[in-house]
Amino acid sequence: MLEFFYEYGLFLAKAATLVAAILVVIGAAAQLAVRNKRDTEGHIEVHNLNETLENMSHALREQVLDKALYKQQLKQEQKQRKAEHKQKTKQIKKGEDIEKEHKKRLFVLDFDGDIKASDVEPLREEISSILTLATERDEVLLRLESAGGMVHSYGLAASQLQRIRDRKIPLVVSVDRVAASGGYMMACIADKLIAAPFAILGSIGVVAQIPNFHRLLKKNEIDVEVLTAGEYKRTLTMFGENTEKGRQKFIEDLEDTHELFKEFVAEHRPQLDMNEVANGDVWFGRRALEKQLIDEISTSDEYLISACDEAEVFQVRYVEKKSISERLGTVVSGSLDRVLLTWWERLQRSRYFS
Repeated sequence: MLEFFYEYGLFLAKAATLVAAILVVIGAAAQLAVRNKRDTEGHIEVHNLNETLENMSHALREQVLDKALYKQQLKQEQKQRKAEHKQKTKQIKKGEDIEKEHKKRLFVLDFDGDIKASDVEPLREEISSILTLATERDEVLLRLESAGGMVHSYGLAASQLQRIRDRKIPLVVSVDRVAASGGYMMACIADKLIAAPFAILGSIGVVAQIPNFHRLLKKNEIDVEVLTAGEYKRTLTMFGENTEKGRQKFIEDLEDTHELFKEFVAEHRPQLDMNEVANGDVWFGRRALEKQLIDEISTSDEYLISACDEAEVFQVRYVEKKSISERLGTVVSGSLDRVLLTWWERLQRSRYFS
């Protein structure tokens, strides 16, 4: 009998432990879900690039300059800042609106475009935040990198930039590497478009390609039925037999999209010879300047360092925290990219070195 109660008690203890463990796991999962939901809510981050540049300068001067000279420069800068702060304090006490006489502000945005123009979501949030404060005396700089992608996605991204122009706020777009196709659709909206000497620009054209497996399926006696309501609901398909009529309609749609693209670019850069530049070709920065695709040869770094002398420069970023699964996916994807890049670099080196 005692052995029975011992075994029974041991069973109850195990069962209670298992139930408790399950409850702990469920509770932790619920907490994690709430935390992930809260963490994925985005927020705006602002960094003062004047301060960043100044800190870099201080770090260098402290090591390079004579100690006495460095201290003297430091005291002069502190004295100047105190005088400016004192002047602003006096103006506020007198009831003056110092915002009307504020120093020019330059807001810096970044857009790294993929085929879906995924960065359009943070871009719209960043622009919305800037438009709550910026005036016609300020300026927005977009550092743009994109080889283009889906027409409707890049059309939306371009529309976000148009919001800045509509508010009469000067917009500068800087291209350090590439702004082609949909990327140039965005870039051409700028009041001023600058690019590095060997940045790639242009590709004012439209392309579409669709694989067709109909003959392979037919050879293996596999039928695919494509049922539609509407004459042009499907023009070209991947598995059905494509007709010349459908193919012609698809080409007409491409041509119409190209015409819309050309009209859009011509509207924002009327100085362009569209017959010369709207053929889908691309040009490096210096050649793009000759074609008037851009306004000036310069890198974003040159432009920003120069701007810091006369304006308060702020980098604005919309940050959205990712869930654990998204972060894990990013880590795995990043690791795979690094492995592939390493092997690619090794293959490239082997082509040029014995």
